[in-house]
Amino acid sequence: MISLFLSLPAALSGRSAQRWLLALLLGGALPSAALGSDFFRYDHTFVQTSLMTRHFSGSSGYDEDQNLIGVELHNPTRWLAGTAWLKNSFSQPLWYFYAGREFPFWQPAPKVEFRAKLTAGALRGYKGSKKHKIPFNHYGIAPAILPAVGVRWGRVESDLLLFGGAGVMLNAGIRI
Repeated sequence: MISLFLSLPAALSGRSAQRWLLALLLGGALPSAALGSDFFRYDHTFVQTSLMTRHFSGSSGYDEDQNLIGVELHNPTRWLAGTAWLKNSFSQPLWYFYAGREFPFWQPAPKVEFRAKLTAGALRGYKGSKKHKIPFNHYGIAPAILPAVGVRWGRVESDLLLFGGAGVMLNAGIRI
């Protein structure tokens, strides 16, 4: 599977590669074991923004203000699909289309929950001289897997998200 992922896009034209990558991501986001009766049921929407970003390297060329605006749709079994618009580390507009899942690990009170979250999807927005700052961005769309840990208190949620080896972002939002 990995060798297919790495070799097939190189043989395709730009549009074909984009369609192939989208099909791969959507197909991988819907494992057959998860397609139970609640998989396609709507539970809530989560709207979020970024509060803080810190890059691990001390480069002064990185933008630390991402201006993220994101929307996620959640089902009762904790699967989610979302999209986010933000500025990348070089102030270029970026879209992230993704699917993922939440994994609760501690609930000290009925309205308080600590959890992990894992999303995978496609990034579009690294262009020009910054195009190769992320791996596999040969056609303007790159795969991404973003782990996070977070807390929910009632309808308010916050996540600390790790973006590769580059840095962390603190996001917060509200359930609607």
